Amino acid sequence: MNPTLSVGVHAYEHTEALLDGRVEIDGVDASFETAPLVSDIFRRVVEGHHDVAELGLTYFLRTFDLDDSPFLALPILPNRNFRHSAVFVNTDSGIEKPQDLAGRTIGEFALYGHDPGVWMKGVLADEYGVTPDRCHWVIGGTNHPVPSFDWIPQPVPDGVDVRHAEDGRTLGAMLAAGEIDALISVDVPQALLDGSPKVARLFPDYEAVERDYYRRTGIFPPMHVVAIRREWARRRGLARAVYDAFVQAKELAARAYREGATKQHMGLITPWFSALFERNRRLLGDDWWPYGITANRTALDTFLRYHHEQGLSKRRLTCEDVFVPELLDT
Repeated sequence: MNPTLSVGVHAYEHTEALLDGRVEIDGVDASFETAPLVSDIFRRVVEGHHDVAELGLTYFLRTFDLDDSPFLALPILPNRNFRHSAVFVNTDSGIEKPQDLAGRTIGEFALYGHDPGVWMKGVLADEYGVTPDRCHWVIGGTNHPVPSFDWIPQPVPDGVDVRHAEDGRTLGAMLAAGEIDALISVDVPQALLDGSPKVARLFPDYEAVERDYYRRTGIFPPMHVVAIRREWARRRGLARAVYDAFVQAKELAARAYREGATKQHMGLITPWFSALFERNRRLLGDDWWPYGITANRTALDTFLRYHHEQGLSKRRLTCEDVFVPELLDT
């Protein structure tokens, strides 16, 4: 009899084939669930409702400071994004370059050290000399109030000033009003979307900055992994079967883009998409969204270093510490 697994994953184009049944996990009876908010999937797996699930990198790594971490990771990276575009400033704050963030009050979405925050704090420290202890931090929701995520450890290192936004307040509104100077957020402030002159990106030409970052580092920053409960990871071959299914689903999505280039992607409603696709492919290569350890080792090691340096992990973890051993060869 096949084992039965509950799998939680967000509805991306590269997971669609799993959710609609076109791709199955070999030798497993899997039930797939999703949610409108990916953080709801995180919460459900942390609370024990899934056997395998997408989990933000920092949410996953924080469990390793528990007495008995329940998870290991599969080298499946369902969410990744360049994050220079995730830093916003109040236009009256006088912040014109990254170094100007030192000494300022910065909002951060959801918790101290959310995944884009870990990446950008690391980049700000490495490339511009602005470390988190040189700033003041306010945690909350960007466009809607967000309660404290009390279902996950929330360490704050000594010497770093962190507080939560008052009940009912949003970081986007505080930024537009000048109550905070800057914001690091996975969500774009509504004021910017509405064309307000009060809010701008720290890096106005963020695409050029992010492309340069990739050319220099080779890092396309991963945000999430797929976590598996340790008791399932110990079952011979099961982790690899899950990994293979996610790879197959991702390849179906990628193949559609490659084949669509023949007809200039006329099935999409975005104009000039083919030119963007070709430009991205020249920079990122044919497998522009790789899974596996080998292709992602530099990015993963960098995130693990940042997580430790920012006081979010008690020790500096390695890929060998956190990934299922049988998949370290991927």
